[in-house]
Amino acid sequence: MGEENFMSGIQDFRNKLRKWRVPSFLLNKYVFSVFVFLIWMTFFDQNNVFVQMERYRALQDARQKMEYYQEETIKTSELLDELMTNDVTLEKFAREKYYMKKPNEDVFVIVKK
Repeated sequence: MGEENFMSGIQDFRNKLRKWRVPSFLLNKYVFSVFVFLIWMTFFDQNNVFVQMERYRALQDARQKMEYYQEETIKTSELLDELMTNDVTLEKFAREKYYMKKPNEDVFVIVKK
């Protein structure tokens, strides 16, 4: 008795869909199930298409930052190597960045406004 009511309910649903001029391929239960699944995954799921696109953009941004920091690390390593091996470069760096001076010198800092 319950199975007959279920089958008649399905037939009623299909008849209503035919009245609404739904394409006949959607009346197949497998195609209909896939269609509903795709709609659900596209708009209603927690990991829908829009969330995935946002995550992809964030991943691309993180990759660009990683590349930038890797380049900066290489530049800084080269500068450190130069400072550790060359006394003239070390003195120049200390004078320019930290305003260090020899005991018999005066340092004047000119600030542009």
